Amino acid sequence: MQHTFGSPRELADGLATVGYLADEALSMAVFLALRLNRPLLLEGANGVGKTEIAKALADLLGRDLVRLQCYEGIDASQALYDWHYARQLLDMRASDRTSSADVFTREYLLPRPLLTALETGDRTVLLIDEIDRADDEFEAFLLELLSDFAVTIPEIGRVVASSPPLVVLTSNRTRDLHTALRRRCLYHWVGHPDAEREFRILQVRAPQVPAALARRVAQAVQRIRALGLGNPPGVGETIDWANALHVTGSATLTPDEAAATLGALVKDVDDQQLVAERITELVPTTP
Repeated sequence: MQHTFGSPRELADGLATVGYLADEALSMAVFLALRLNRPLLLEGANGVGKTEIAKALADLLGRDLVRLQCYEGIDASQALYDWHYARQLLDMRASDRTSSADVFTREYLLPRPLLTALETGDRTVLLIDEIDRADDEFEAFLLELLSDFAVTIPEIGRVVASSPPLVVLTSNRTRDLHTALRRRCLYHWVGHPDAEREFRILQVRAPQVPAALARRVAQAVQRIRALGLGNPPGVGETIDWANALHVTGSATLTPDEAAATLGALVKDVDDQQLVAERITELVPTTP
């Protein structure tokens, strides 16, 4: 089922119904991407919810989520299409064909995420995840799709979406993306939530955790991120930490309890050592 939202506020309220609490700026960026039929590029640190927004939008809009996970060396055969070589060979042998052109038609294509999204159009949210992990050649390959919601397959020609999918690209900024790609997208930087919004996220995503504990966790995580760690915890780690404290029977948060469960929040040994050394100031005994 498709939904139409009259304002960013309506969109934010809708996202809240599927468990995603978006701030005003993110709600506006998504609202404009939907209204203008433009791809949306989301940049930010690991764990701030960039991938989750695409999943939430698919749930909210009643669309299928098609995800392309990028990695070094990805190319068109993994992202767009491949040929069903075994079927081609069998059909050529069965009909004694001598020209390979006969089997280079649409019926022999194996669609990958990009082609699937173009063919399903506005029934789809296309998530191109961690585009910064791909190389320059693949980034250039995407330009036609991001400009025209189309791709060119040499043996068949141009495939154009009858109705554009919603395209969400994410980047952890491990490298700079080219201007050509950025110009084809709307852009939003996704930062870590403040303490109040992270507390609200905990209430939604970890409702079994007592409110007093959840609020203490959100406040402590803000202080820990302010240390400038090499790998600051994301929202997912905050949720893990709150759940870990809850299952160990903590009703509040003390320095000893924080230190004992730190592995659920901080996932780097040097960062853990820094936090542990300052745990009493990061997690004061009294709120």
